[in-house]
Amino acid sequence: MPAYRASHLALPRTLELPELITLVRDVAAEETWWRPLVRFDAGGRWWTLLHGDRTVDVWLLSWLTDQATELHDHGQSAAAFTAVEGALQELRVAPSGEVSVSALPSGHTRWVAPGVVHDVRNSMTEPAVSVHAYSPPLTTMTYYRSTRRGLRAGRTVCTTEPEQAVGQ
Repeated sequence: MPAYRASHLALPRTLELPELITLVRDVAAEETWWRPLVRFDAGGRWWTLLHGDRTVDVWLLSWLTDQATELHDHGQSAAAFTAVEGALQELRVAPSGEVSVSALPSGHTRWVAPGVVHDVRNSMTEPAVSVHAYSPPLTTMTYYRSTRRGLRAGRTVCTTEPEQAVGQ
């Protein structure tokens, strides 16, 4: 992680959403740091850890056409993510089952409060790359399915990686 950002992360604490947003935007701006690491995998989304400590973990993810996550939350972690190449789409599902869809073009950032259920996907024909940060670091995720009666929790997993890709 660039030294100017790492100094802000020295103390173990939970970053606030504005800090997460600033962090992913700062990392996105450091293209010479993450660009050489980008890989694409036709078998599923690819990711690598850029930085991890007791306060936050920062991930670089790549997405080919139709690669997606399942509906999920990030447990107790807040998140922010920025599209740095290509475009992504985010679906958020309210507990009532109401769905909202947002486009995330390159250079744009979204945040996710703890407990918010969402899905991210690349529905475009061009590959996409994104930077994600979680604070506190990601440790559990619950996956959901949408029913006529609203959201239903499926499985909860312990994890130290970004959400699983559909089918993995």
